[in-house]
Amino acid sequence: MAGMPIPALTVGFDLDMTLIDSRPGIKAAYEALVAETATDIDVELAISRLGPPLEHELAHWFPEERIAETAALYRSLYPAHAIAPTLAMAGAREALAAVRRLGGRAVVVTAKNQPHAETHLTHLGIEADSVIGGLWAEAKAEALIAHGATVYVGDHTGDVRGARTAGALSVAVATGPCDAAELRTAGADVVLPDLTGFPDWLQRYAEDRAASLA
Repeated sequence: MAGMPIPALTVGFDLDMTLIDSRPGIKAAYEALVAETATDIDVELAISRLGPPLEHELAHWFPEERIAETAALYRSLYPAHAIAPTLAMAGAREALAAVRRLGGRAVVVTAKNQPHAETHLTHLGIEADSVIGGLWAEAKAEALIAHGATVYVGDHTGDVRGARTAGALSVAVATGPCDAAELRTAGADVVLPDLTGFPDWLQRYAEDRAASLA
């Protein structure tokens, strides 16, 4: 309705391979896990398919009855091995800053456990308004809906499913295990090579949104 205030913009972001390149850190954490458990894990293969929860990957290497204890061990090793080697993805800080320039909020919704997600962001100086961990694929919609996100940015087809379940626009970046064609096939509304083009896209989106709500 004309004259009504435009709802605040909230944009959700995935973490691994969207905002951060966690492959070096996760590789180091898996190597520490191999040393602790004497289990043969193809670490390069594991880090090539980041996105799903840790337990999904561990199921390839450990019997079901050991997954819970192994996940707990991995998480105990993670801070000492995975935080320092992890890098910010190109354009990550600028993407969140672009949301704030428009008066919006940036929320991180990730399958990674929340304490580790928060530690990564703090270490890299990436400032999110909220961080919600432990959610994967369609379950991400819980947090996106709760925070009123109208856009969700991720690198995996699971992120696309989460956005669509939440009724949010799916913006995909082809910086993770899924290429641009896979992301489009999964239903992404927008596919970008990486986050560097996100601020310009967001500006156009915000202008179109304001015009449609005016």
